[in-house]
Amino acid sequence: MTKLKTLKRELLKDPEVRAEFDVRAPEYELVSALIAARKKANLTQAEVAEKMGTKQAAVARMESGRQKPSYKSIERYAEATGHRATVTLVPE
Repeated sequence: MTKLKTLKRELLKDPEVRAEFDVRAPEYELVSALIAARKKANLTQAEVAEKMGTKQAAVARMESGRQKPSYKSIERYAEATGHRATVTLVPE
């Protein structure tokens, strides 16, 4: 069975796949940051949802990248996990 990291490395050798991956990198970074914050807070998706005043399915959509959250939602997620949201603009 191929490991996910090995498969990813092989797929990213294709220039078209790499280009699409690079375009979506900021989304992947956000999703990773959300999940890391929740895990660091030792909370389940349901617990984060309760603290945010929403449903677990909404948190799951945010963490999967299927739904692009508003900044307000990111702030509420951050607060629910004991974090503070910030925005950083970096030159290209």
